[in-house]
Amino acid sequence: MHAKNRLPSSGHNTPSPPASPLRSPRLRHPRSGKTAARFGLGVNRSITQRVAWIVLTFLLRRQGVFLFAPLLYISGMLFYMGTVSFDVVPDVIKSRRAPGSVYRSPELYAKLRHEMDADNSSSDAMSTIWKHAKGGDWRPCINKFSGGLPESNGYIYVEANGGLNQQRTSICNAVAVAGYLNATLVIPNFHFHSIWRDPSKFSDIYDEEFFVKTLENDVRIVDTVPGYLMERFDRNLTNVFNFRIKAWAPVQYYRDTVLPRLLEEKFIRISPFANRLSFDAPPEVQRLRCLANYEALRFSSPLLTMGQTLVSRMKERSKINGGKYISVHLRFEEDMVAFSCCVYDGGSKESEDMVAARERGWKGKFTKPGRVIRPGANRVNGKCPLTPLEVGLMLRGMGFDKSTSIFLASGRIYDSERHMAPLLEMFPLLQTKEMLASSEELAPFKNYSSRMAAIDYTVCLHSEVFVTTQGGNFPHFLLGHRRYLFNGHSKTIRPDKRKLAVYFDNPKIGWRTFKRHMLSMRAHSDSKGIELKRPNDSIYSFPCPNCMCHANKTEDSRTVVVSAS
Repeated sequence: MHAKNRLPSSGHNTPSPPASPLRSPRLRHPRSGKTAARFGLGVNRSITQRVAWIVLTFLLRRQGVFLFAPLLYISGMLFYMGTVSFDVVPDVIKSRRAPGSVYRSPELYAKLRHEMDADNSSSDAMSTIWKHAKGGDWRPCINKFSGGLPESNGYIYVEANGGLNQQRTSICNAVAVAGYLNATLVIPNFHFHSIWRDPSKFSDIYDEEFFVKTLENDVRIVDTVPGYLMERFDRNLTNVFNFRIKAWAPVQYYRDTVLPRLLEEKFIRISPFANRLSFDAPPEVQRLRCLANYEALRFSSPLLTMGQTLVSRMKERSKINGGKYISVHLRFEEDMVAFSCCVYDGGSKESEDMVAARERGWKGKFTKPGRVIRPGANRVNGKCPLTPLEVGLMLRGMGFDKSTSIFLASGRIYDSERHMAPLLEMFPLLQTKEMLASSEELAPFKNYSSRMAAIDYTVCLHSEVFVTTQGGNFPHFLLGHRRYLFNGHSKTIRPDKRKLAVYFDNPKIGWRTFKRHMLSMRAHSDSKGIELKRPNDSIYSFPCPNCMCHANKTEDSRTVVVSAS
């Protein structure tokens, strides 16, 4: 009888098929002459064919040998790699560098210069650049309280570190924290930094009386701590409890951790304080930030007067364009170039200068074991500071011609004479604060980096076009401040440096194609002029909608005064 399948199928059992006959792997079957001929195994076989056939039959009979095939392959590759010199192989690889990884802007300038100077097709770029600005319906609308303040919970002393605009961040955040905790803020102390080396105090940079007066109904601000309170700490600030707060701390941390200690001690320190408050905060905290930054902080009288004088002189030199001028924030100082680890066209001298500058400013940071510097990758990723020549090429491509007045906000340009020459050829009406003012006029500010930066800030703030080239606190604050002044539009050109690196490194690009790319980049900056703050964005760059109101949502766009009740 046939064996029955245990698994039922279709309601009845089906007989199992007969078992296949067993086959020994060693059982040999004679091959016909036809089969042998098909594999080339005829009578007149060569020695090579015989050997190949023997190896093939051995492998087929001993199939376990195939398990060692990967090991044999890897062993062969390692042996090959050990016998080949890689000094020879990469010649092909090295020639395939990434587009934009090499600084070849001088070559491009030499190629495009004739066509660029002969191009008369540009329309009036200065008056046509901001097409989206006409739709800017945003107006300042920061609420101010009136009436008295409740009894203070204590005094807060902060130390503002960094340069001019990093200190500005600390001041505005300190106002917000003090108001949120119902504390009295002591005028922030400016930390002396080894890089900026500026001993200026708060009153040297800002109008202290105006600052206190503007905020008097929102936050108590004093110049000094009362003597009776300092007696508790032996008149020594180091005896006062200092909070070491992590960066971007949420406002809840101040409520849950800082406030209890403030109520207990009545006087606390927070040092350092830069970037110690999250960008995202309740509306009341954001309101105080807006009030401090855009209304209360005004430069001291000497700085404001000097800045306004230079603005007037720039407008006078820009009569051909209706008093409109471009301001450019150029970061091509030696320390900035060194920190970027980018390579330009200065050869061995540039290399030696950069190594020395990195060692002076950041001892050992760039020479740690395992630290790899990739200048080409930095350039492709848009991390290299633009040279004066590249800024000139970009602006000429955007339609600005030789009649355009430019104000250059910058420190001491590295290898200035060589790098500035092509920019001055493209824009002969270029000015700096040192060119606009006499040495006697600048003497009170000359040796103070923050005061000189404040003058640059003022001239850039009132320009028709602001061009940022390298990021940082200076352009970030200007971006927001200009939006606050110009109905929500920043009127700022923010170039895509990754794309620029590719264009500047293309020797085949023609003037028309280059100009088309630059005009597209210009239009993109215009379209991004009005932007609303998103989570984790800085309110100092994006004042809408926390510090500004849309005209369609409020009839009165002026600053509103609200009762403290």
